[in-house]
Amino acid sequence: MFKSLQALFQPDQYQGWGKTKKYFEGWYFKVVTADETNAFAFIPGIAMDENGKQQAFIQVMDGKKRTAEYHKFDADEFKPKAGKFEIEIGSNFFSNDTMRLDIPTTSGQLQFTDSIPWPNQWYSPGIMGPYSFVPYMECYHGILSMDHRIEGQLTIHGETIDFSNGRGYMEKDWGQSFPSAYFWMQSNHFNQPGISLKASVAKIPWMGNSFIGFIAGVWLQDRLIQFTTYNGSRLIKSYADRDEVKLILENRKYRLEILAHREKATQLASPILGFMDGRIEESMTSEIDVQLYDKKSSNLILFDTGRNAGLEVAGKIKEITVPLFRNAKKDKF
Repeated sequence: MFKSLQALFQPDQYQGWGKTKKYFEGWYFKVVTADETNAFAFIPGIAMDENGKQQAFIQVMDGKKRTAEYHKFDADEFKPKAGKFEIEIGSNFFSNDTMRLDIPTTSGQLQFTDSIPWPNQWYSPGIMGPYSFVPYMECYHGILSMDHRIEGQLTIHGETIDFSNGRGYMEKDWGQSFPSAYFWMQSNHFNQPGISLKASVAKIPWMGNSFIGFIAGVWLQDRLIQFTTYNGSRLIKSYADRDEVKLILENRKYRLEILAHREKATQLASPILGFMDGRIEESMTSEIDVQLYDKKSSNLILFDTGRNAGLEVAGKIKEITVPLFRNAKKDKF
């Protein structure tokens, strides 16, 4: 009980203490080399089905080659540490500042410095904010780092790749299943340094009903501008077709307009009632056009395009389609 309560206020830590079935938890480590010729995502986690069958795993996604691997481990090889984010899966190790890999296709170690975590207060733990305290939600989300510097090397399929001075991003999910419909996107490779974007929209089931939830953040040099369901922001537009995703969000001070260009995607395993039986598709070669306005002055304070963008469009997207409000500012996209 104490472990679970303590972890609740630190979303990066393992949240599954006492869970035995219909539960998953996974961490997402995105790493891109300094020259941007290599981009990988490493996803360690634990999965438990409705009958209590359990397995640990490490997924590996090569974003440039558009390939993915799923490495299974016995559940007892998954060893989280109480009180801090440290995970061992066999001889592999993951934490906020270190990733050490020893799987058949990949070995080596990376270090992460100058991380930019999502703010965490006792009354609003991480990106979920007060929803962190709501029980029985289908899926919870956390951001460990919007952007950070990488040092180290990995040997992947016999090729040694130097990630030194590259950029990384870390987040996580836990619960039972991914939402039945969602958009997710992220980039921390913009023409201007010191910029990172993360945005997601999802159908959130709750108490026999559902609502459209959204979370977006723009790290702009030295500040994080937040657009969330719980901070008074509005989702003005949410739309996707085969070629692009459009989002428009507003908070009290800012208006954020996003146009994400869809690219060929790679299939990954995803959780359904705790076990990794589902399939989603993610691109790591998309581009995201971003415009951020100061509403009071109408000044355009950010106009840039994110590269090496992670992008997922999943499920029945009509369920999360939101048309432009009639009285809203004209859609730039």
